[in-house]
Amino acid sequence: MAGNSDPLTPRAKIAVTAGKAVAAASRAAGRGSGSVIGGRVALKLDPDLLARLAQNLDVILVSATNGKTTTTRLIAEALRAAGPVVSNALGANMPAGITSALAGGSEARYGVIEVDEKYLAGVARDTAPKCIALLNLSRDQLDRAAETRMLAENWREGLAGSKAVVVANADDPLVVWAASSSPNVVWVAAGQMWKDDAWSCPSCGGVMQRPGDDWFCGECGFRRPTPSWALSGDHVLDPHGSAWPIHLQLPGRANKANAASSAAVAAVFGVPPQVALERMYAVQAVAGRYDVVQFQGRDLRLLLAKNPAGWLETFSLIDPPPTPVILSVNARGADGTDTSWLWDVDYTRLTGHPIFVVGDRKLDLAVRLEVANQHFQVCENLDQAVQQAPPGRIEVIANYTAFQDLRRRVGN
Repeated sequence: MAGNSDPLTPRAKIAVTAGKAVAAASRAAGRGSGSVIGGRVALKLDPDLLARLAQNLDVILVSATNGKTTTTRLIAEALRAAGPVVSNALGANMPAGITSALAGGSEARYGVIEVDEKYLAGVARDTAPKCIALLNLSRDQLDRAAETRMLAENWREGLAGSKAVVVANADDPLVVWAASSSPNVVWVAAGQMWKDDAWSCPSCGGVMQRPGDDWFCGECGFRRPTPSWALSGDHVLDPHGSAWPIHLQLPGRANKANAASSAAVAAVFGVPPQVALERMYAVQAVAGRYDVVQFQGRDLRLLLAKNPAGWLETFSLIDPPPTPVILSVNARGADGTDTSWLWDVDYTRLTGHPIFVVGDRKLDLAVRLEVANQHFQVCENLDQAVQQAPPGRIEVIANYTAFQDLRRRVGN
């Protein structure tokens, strides 16, 4: 870690102050946290501010299509065993939001930063991270994000020769190909439930062979590396073969995988697996995800799913039929305006659940459910859906802006 001398120039200090003032004004006006607009103003005044703020921190970057917000929270909790942490816990994961987060952490030792996949290489260049966690890559926001192999190529080129320890998922061929340009990689067998974006070899374009949990390209020899950490049921296996129990309040296999990767990151900084995993138990919800809230006298569990891989993981953790399920999909700028991804989701996994459909694109979703032979009702809004739902806790699954709409409606 760098020394504790103040890395901020007078210009940088003015930028930080102005950014905080703008963010506070945005919050006062009811326009959200203000972190993005505050960061934009600060970076306009000092374009090098992000690099300056990162100078005195041991920076950990976390990037993926799914799970990066949760994994960032788990890593932050684990590293607090070793010192103060600053993090963009609310998920503002582009340079402006990251700059705002780091501006509030003058006493921190560690900066645990979630980074949007498109911005990873640039943020890594600015922040000189000690560790980078790469979890998965799959299709998402088809109108904004590059095709998955192009994203992997950006990562591969951007991380080539990086001095960071890269903690990477050995079960995702795209992640492995991206991370393989780095000289110091710690491989984690975290699993890969969604495989539809990884049937062609990212190295040569050949067809991937996927016997069991293994994978390899029969044409160029690109293959799954041997992991040193692994998720095994309810345990994390460390490089010495010791099994450490995972006790999380967060549901599902995907979050156990996130915990395994987080434990591997924590170990890079000397935090033992037992300590790291015990601290992760404190995380109950992440920016509203997994929260159970009361609304109209009913219990609603709020679940975020933004893309086919995320929906598949979410379906695996909801309560079994006949638990009622409310689905909400928007297609605003932050979601991606292309809803064709709905056709990649296997909605037959909801068979037996009473389904209620809301959101800006409820009719798009209704057509998809009709084709999947699901029984559902289209509702005007959340209130009507809750009123129509049969008794019991309701699982509410929504994509990004639909999730934020729902949180505002239930007062979460």
